[in-house]
Amino acid sequence: MRFVSSLDLREDKAMIARYTRPALGLIWSEQNKYRQWLEVELRASESLAELGEVPREAAIALRQHAGFDVARIEAIEAEVRHDVIAFLTSVSEKMAEAGAAEHSRWFHYGLTSNDVVDTAQALLLKQASEPISEQLAELHGILRERAFEFKNTVMVGRTHGVHAEPTTFGLKLAVWYSEIGRHIERFDAAREQMRVGKLSGAVGTLAHISPEAEARICSKLGLLPTAVSTQVIQRDRHAHYVSNLANIAATIEKIAVEVRHLQRTEVREAQEYFSKTQKGSSAMPHKKNPIVSEQLSGLARVVRANAVAAFENVALWHERDISHSSVERVILADSTTLVDYMLAKTCDLVRRLLVYPKRMAKNLESNGGLVYSGQLLLEIASKGVLREKAYRWVQRNALRAWEEDGSFRDLVEQDEEIRAVLGPEDYDRAFSLERQLRNVDAIFERVFGSQ
Repeated sequence: MRFVSSLDLREDKAMIARYTRPALGLIWSEQNKYRQWLEVELRASESLAELGEVPREAAIALRQHAGFDVARIEAIEAEVRHDVIAFLTSVSEKMAEAGAAEHSRWFHYGLTSNDVVDTAQALLLKQASEPISEQLAELHGILRERAFEFKNTVMVGRTHGVHAEPTTFGLKLAVWYSEIGRHIERFDAAREQMRVGKLSGAVGTLAHISPEAEARICSKLGLLPTAVSTQVIQRDRHAHYVSNLANIAATIEKIAVEVRHLQRTEVREAQEYFSKTQKGSSAMPHKKNPIVSEQLSGLARVVRANAVAAFENVALWHERDISHSSVERVILADSTTLVDYMLAKTCDLVRRLLVYPKRMAKNLESNGGLVYSGQLLLEIASKGVLREKAYRWVQRNALRAWEEDGSFRDLVEQDEEIRAVLGPEDYDRAFSLERQLRNVDAIFERVFGSQ
């Protein structure tokens, strides 16, 4: 049974071919899948030969002559309705063609189908994880570089989409940098949990392969044997792995949503790179739409949905049923390919992001100083005024400034109750941008360390 990934590179989709490393797409090809199956089988034969359970000459002959033909496997599977049996038959035919048919009886010796499938799948995920790790590291580095570039680029911070207090664009990038750093740690742990194989037989009892043989086979493949299994490797590992991919996709969407907000006409503080030949709308020539960010937001939904499917795979009947298999043929290829693609696009998005400091300063000033209301409240309270009373004084002036689109500082300086407790230097301190941002260096040192 074969499912074609919706992002199958063999379909030569230009979008994927441009941004996804070709090697990742080839990992999930039928050719590579059977190549990993074959490697598991050969390592098993060689290990059993070393332990004296398989003739040494058989292991040598299998290494020299064992092969397969994808088209032939598919033709056989159409008749027998079992992909592993079809694969084994194809290998046996290749051995016969090489005049070594007598050695094929030692191929798949003592193994069950999922000994091969699950162990080989660990090899495929090991291959697929490498470019994702590299892309995470690349994005981490780009975010660091751009965070320092805009460390002191002042902008208004927003909570609930409404102006809050001053911040810097560098701090926004530092938040993303820190988050990607945590993803690197989590993904490293998740891929390590997937670096396991099992050759413990039909119900996991090691009835036909000894623990020593299993450990030897896994070692040759760069894997660790599971401590205990059923006929399959337990799917909590896979759910953890795919959920980590979904978490990475969620942070990518977080970055994309922020870019989309910053690119809005009313904000215009940053935008995706827009080339001279690019067009934003078929009807409106002026449009510059955040198409990359919107695409990333959409794809994150697919990866999250795949994580749900991975969790559904954890509960199987008794020692194993086959309900997880069809799901994994889709979600593992799609999720790894999608996340690799999304990381590549995000690297490009952040690296070439256009930032407009003057517009940021203009937007900060547009609220008439309302962003300093919190500091003003503290100044008044520090003079002995009860906080609730100080809050009422500040809020009535803030609401008036908001409604009349006036200067908040002018209003509070004219407020008789506030003037009774604050002097000119108090106002200067309350409305000081430098005071608001005096700890940016300290935050950067916590995030990035000493420079």
